[in-house]
Amino acid sequence: MNARLPSSAPRVFYGWFVVAAAFTLTFVGFGSAYTFGAFVESLERDFAASRGSVSLVFSLAGFLYFGLGVVTGPLADRWGARRLAVAGMVLMGLGLAAAGMARSLVEVYLAYGLGVGLGIGCSYVPAISAVQRWFARRRGFASGLAVSGIGVGTLVMPPLAAVLIGTMGWRQSYLVLGLLAAALGIAMALLLENEPADRGLGVDGDPPEPDAQRGQTPGLALGEALRTPRFIGLYTACLTCAFAIFVPFVHLVPYALDHGIPKASAALLLGAIGVGSTAGRFFLGGLADRVGREQALLATFLGMGFTLLIWAGSATLWPLAAFALVYGVFYGGMVALLPALVTDYFGGRNAGGLIGVLYTSVAFGTLIGPSAAGFAFDLSGSYQVPILASVAANLLAAGIVLATARAPVPVRE
Repeated sequence: MNARLPSSAPRVFYGWFVVAAAFTLTFVGFGSAYTFGAFVESLERDFAASRGSVSLVFSLAGFLYFGLGVVTGPLADRWGARRLAVAGMVLMGLGLAAAGMARSLVEVYLAYGLGVGLGIGCSYVPAISAVQRWFARRRGFASGLAVSGIGVGTLVMPPLAAVLIGTMGWRQSYLVLGLLAAALGIAMALLLENEPADRGLGVDGDPPEPDAQRGQTPGLALGEALRTPRFIGLYTACLTCAFAIFVPFVHLVPYALDHGIPKASAALLLGAIGVGSTAGRFFLGGLADRVGREQALLATFLGMGFTLLIWAGSATLWPLAAFALVYGVFYGGMVALLPALVTDYFGGRNAGGLIGVLYTSVAFGTLIGPSAAGFAFDLSGSYQVPILASVAANLLAAGIVLATARAPVPVRE
């Protein structure tokens, strides 16, 4: 009976259920995190806080959820992604709910920073690395589809948060978001499966290899991969870009409010990033499967850099909306490409560990970039310096990718 399982199962390849689970986890996780811009004004007012100190809430959470992948990625390679993702969604729900009960900004740091940071940190890298092992020919598309949950979450959740804040206040809004994250996230996390061999299947839905067993996925050892010029170049480029990448997520809404744009319209700007991000993950992820993922990654860094110039010269709704939409396309493409490119270079055996180490670069940039932009605004009353610095960071990241493009591709075991 078990021997006939592979031939009866391919009607719907289980890899797509893994993609659906990863999509939902990124939707509720990052979607809830990226509502933060809608809460900035309320936190500033209720706690009499500066924009820089409020921005640090997001930066601390981002540092944790990208930095924690260096731990959860290898754990997922060993234990499986499911149990880590379930734990992450529990932590996220509790953290958001606790943030709504905070009586000081320090308590928001602890509740939001630890809850959201640990929640996404336990779920994101394990879920995305699991997707990489289920696909080869369509890895770029599958990876893009999985992380498009971030884009859809950015489209849906910030406007939802703005409506909730307007009707029930920011505290109750955090409670609602926490319940949503826990209920939907836990349910979908249970679908995660680390490898096709665990279900008697092959990659891409092909028949399994005769010796396909759990733990036999090909790939370089973690330490060996970390020492290659390809990984070092990719890490350095991501670190450089990360100082800039989340500045719009935190400061675009306050920037719009400062220029007299109504609150409801300003909140929709984050939704526009989400629309573009979703399109970028689908379009650039699939296109990269045909034209080359390395070339596509280079294009995303260049695109984000030049698009930020639109923000620097805009003060009305429609130019800002155009910036948000186009920026989202390139940002979404970059997020879709990184896990697939790492697996292309080094194989899938230690995909979780490698993606987790790579994302520590994003963690350090996220810790510094948005909060530094907030403190720069506090000092000057303007966002021009942080926006132009963000342009430079993205262009430098593109230069690093270009400089390391000729490094030899590692030989995988």
